[in-house]
Amino acid sequence: MKYFLLIITIVFTFTLNAQKTHKRTLKLMGSRFDITVIAATEKEANTYIDIAVAEITRIENLISSWDSNSQTSEINRNAGIKPVKVDKELYDLIERAIHISKLTDGAFDISYASMDRIWKFDGSVTEMPKESVIKASVAKVGYQNIVLNKENQTVFLKLEGMKIGFGAIGKGYAADKAKQLLQTKGVKAGIINASGDMNTWGKQTNGDDWNVGITNPLNKNNVFALLPISGKAVVTSGNYEKFIMLNGKRYSHIIDPRTGYPSSGIVSVSVFAPSAELADALATSIFVMGKDVGLNFINQLNGIECIIVDDKGKIAHSKNIDIQNKLKN
Repeated sequence: MKYFLLIITIVFTFTLNAQKTHKRTLKLMGSRFDITVIAATEKEANTYIDIAVAEITRIENLISSWDSNSQTSEINRNAGIKPVKVDKELYDLIERAIHISKLTDGAFDISYASMDRIWKFDGSVTEMPKESVIKASVAKVGYQNIVLNKENQTVFLKLEGMKIGFGAIGKGYAADKAKQLLQTKGVKAGIINASGDMNTWGKQTNGDDWNVGITNPLNKNNVFALLPISGKAVVTSGNYEKFIMLNGKRYSHIIDPRTGYPSSGIVSVSVFAPSAELADALATSIFVMGKDVGLNFINQLNGIECIIVDDKGKIAHSKNIDIQNKLKN
């Protein structure tokens, strides 16, 4: 349902110090991953990157709804039938997702996975689907119907045919877990970039912060601001390649799980947060809420900032982020 595009530019500084920057690009979880570590030798760096790859693969095997053997698929198969006992890690992830659903009044909802048959963004949809069809598509969507039993560590979907999916937080969560594991292995600095879901730690080899370049996709993807992100996560989500035009209006591939209709009015959102998992979920939520409501929402959260580019190319940002003094010359 959600497709993230890599519209961020990391500014690296390579030096001749003992510690050097090493990067590998590969495909994981069906998406591009860029894994960067600071290490003394290429051999050491490759060992660390292999560890990160193994961790990301482990996460995918746990949360994938495409893998019939995953615990997520087992939950979906038993929707309306019986609770499913799951690993604590998956239980906790679902519990946090439900918390974000409550916080966003349902703008974020992992149960959206059961409404993926109506909207296609491959050019095949040329007219607005019937209201009755759209309404029916959300009949089995609703985080309120996800029942958790902490004592038994079980997950139960109340409605038969209901599904959950982690497309809106999975890559962010994987980036967080890979970062945490590498830190325990002694890696002092690096970046896990999962197609725009990114977490960082430490500093560049010259002591400078890592920086992220924020782009305006409607202005030839020019970078309009460079912002320090060391020790933080940033997620950039965009709809500028995956959208449909109906009656002269642009509709995003990000669907409002409460109504079944695509979001509109925004082409790009960048969210800065302590974790990529949280930033990922909030980026989706802002798309659904719209610019004004989304900004007001973010301004009420401590330690969270965002930058929004609307469908007119205008840039807006939350109150505690200073992009004016960070503009790229």
